[in-house]
Amino acid sequence: MSYYPICLNLDYKKVVIVGGGHVARQKLQSLLPTKAEIVIISPVIVPEIEAYIQQGAATWYEKHFEASDLDGAALIFAVTNLEEINDAVEQATQHWQLLSRADAKGRVDFINPAVVRRGDFLLTASTSGASPTLTRKVKEELSAAYDEAYEQYVAFLKQARFELMDTIQEPTIRKQALQTLVSSEILEWIREGNTKKCEEFLQQLLQKEITR
Repeated sequence: MSYYPICLNLDYKKVVIVGGGHVARQKLQSLLPTKAEIVIISPVIVPEIEAYIQQGAATWYEKHFEASDLDGAALIFAVTNLEEINDAVEQATQHWQLLSRADAKGRVDFINPAVVRRGDFLLTASTSGASPTLTRKVKEELSAAYDEAYEQYVAFLKQARFELMDTIQEPTIRKQALQTLVSSEILEWIREGNTKKCEEFLQQLLQKEITR
């Protein structure tokens, strides 16, 4: 199967996780950075999920699955260890809803890649299910190569881009300025904790382009 890579905006959309075990916990944790309305359907849940429920990160319905549980859901995870329940979830899923079955024995509209998240900066890796071991290895390599400094780095580039777009109207000059920012020493300055130097560099660049 050839998957189409995409980043989804799940803000305020309903996401249903049918199951309460460790796979369900993994799916819940991967959704936490979003503003999705996360719903857990399961008669029992592992303690880690219960902790998230108590924090208000998700809503738990302590019950067996019913088709109506999927009403209004944009994304659905069938992650129980019982094939008949996963089958029931698949049968209840509408054609416009996206379904992922952990057992991969039926309809699988999407899979979750391994993710390295640094704020707005996302790196993903997937072997389309062929080798989860390789996927984990690549994730570890990406995590080491792109450290925590990238969160602040990308946040700065985002702010700088908005300022450049507001200040420089000519597209070619603006593109050159954006390229200058990425090729500069900003990342190293951030690692050194010298954010003042980053801001000074941006202001000098803006002034240079304004007076060009």
